Amino acid sequence: MSFISPEYVIFFAVVLPAFFALRHRYRWLLLLIVSYFFYAYGNLQYLPLILLSTGVDYIAARRIGASERMGTRRLWLAFSIGANLSVLFFFKYFNFAVDAGAPFFAAIGLDAGGIGHDLVLPIGISFYTFQSMAYTIDVYRGKIAPEKHVGIVATYIAFFPQLVAGPIERATNLLPQFRQKHRFDIDEAVAGFQQILWGAFKKVVIADRLAIYVNTVYNDVDSHSGLTLILATIFFGIQIYCDFSGYSDIAIGTARVLGFRLMDNFRQPYLAQSVREFWARWHISLSTWFRDYVYIPLGGNRVSLVRNLFNLVLVFTISGLWHGAGWTFILWGLLHGLAVAGQAALRRAGFDGVPGRHWTAWLLRVGLTFAFVQFTWIFFRSNSLDDALYVIGHLFNWTPGVDLTAPFAAGLLGAPAEFGLSLALIGLLFAVDAVLARQSIEGAAARLPLVLRWGVYYALTGAIVFSGLYATGAQKFIYFQF
Repeated sequence: MSFISPEYVIFFAVVLPAFFALRHRYRWLLLLIVSYFFYAYGNLQYLPLILLSTGVDYIAARRIGASERMGTRRLWLAFSIGANLSVLFFFKYFNFAVDAGAPFFAAIGLDAGGIGHDLVLPIGISFYTFQSMAYTIDVYRGKIAPEKHVGIVATYIAFFPQLVAGPIERATNLLPQFRQKHRFDIDEAVAGFQQILWGAFKKVVIADRLAIYVNTVYNDVDSHSGLTLILATIFFGIQIYCDFSGYSDIAIGTARVLGFRLMDNFRQPYLAQSVREFWARWHISLSTWFRDYVYIPLGGNRVSLVRNLFNLVLVFTISGLWHGAGWTFILWGLLHGLAVAGQAALRRAGFDGVPGRHWTAWLLRVGLTFAFVQFTWIFFRSNSLDDALYVIGHLFNWTPGVDLTAPFAAGLLGAPAEFGLSLALIGLLFAVDAVLARQSIEGAAARLPLVLRWGVYYALTGAIVFSGLYATGAQKFIYFQF
């Protein structure tokens, strides 16, 4: 079930009053049932995979907590990690591994042609698998005691607001909240709905509009060159930001209305002044997951400079592979790893980027970071490595007289109007981000006069409804494929 659907509006309108009407002792059960329903809506065949992860990690965590022998604890941790990664590998990476190994198989006389499978990637498997593993690892590390109630563990793993695309929560934050007695708080509910509204606006009005241009260009790159490719790439950078942060806003806002606090997942990433800072602001739940469960165990920055740089490149490359089973994703992660490692090496040498506190120096740092991030999105969005190389090779092959608005021909308002509106919406996005960099959504809303505040609510809602009902090019959330 998608957040951007009439079904979800009805679903949440039923769940919300039912949750607060129930006695506290039964609320976990309601959340578990509706979470499974939310996931199984159109995807019933993959519900057993969540049950499998839940069972594996519940048993492993209990066994780890009950044993004082380090060898036994490590065996159960290995069982948890191995079982989860095996399922993830089979559904997400098996075909890619077969294709990548085809030359090797051919060299030894084996035909890899019928080894792969045609199973559809289960929605959200990368997210709930990482969240489930984090619970077992934290129990092993002694950060949290194993939860005895299997139903609460199951609810933690399947909690519907963030089940499909995050944030990837930690047991130390979310698990105890299922035992807390939540009371309906009007201020928290208003703040939650404000975040939901802004997230839906970013997704439906901005991201889905830009998707028309991006898909037209990137699904037929050979027909485009020059400024059209540059604009499509920048538009994709804005699209994926609005799409994914929009999902996170709806997830965090939904949980907040119910009384739960999820971790922030985005903090105005396009205002970052370095690639390292970008990853401190973008998909925070994933970047901190890799930091805590991969980078630090590898030695982090406590090792030699060469080893530290290698660790950074390796972690980012793995992160790229997490996003998708393809060479384009691996190269995307590798480029970010090289950039972060390069900046780390420069810092060790005493150079920490463009110096100065003047606004021009700040703008230069932000501009350089933005340019690098947008360039790497070429690999992320391209349908193949050949397409990515074509785009890169034709970025500056400008042809006079090209209609830059043409890829918006499928838009509801006509190409020129859609193009102009998209530029205005991008400007609005950055203006709002500049405000939210200094205060929360509820804080910014509270500063508006009552009439203007409700005017904004109606304007955002009207734009969402209009775009959702009448505009073409409605898209699934991009991160559903991961």
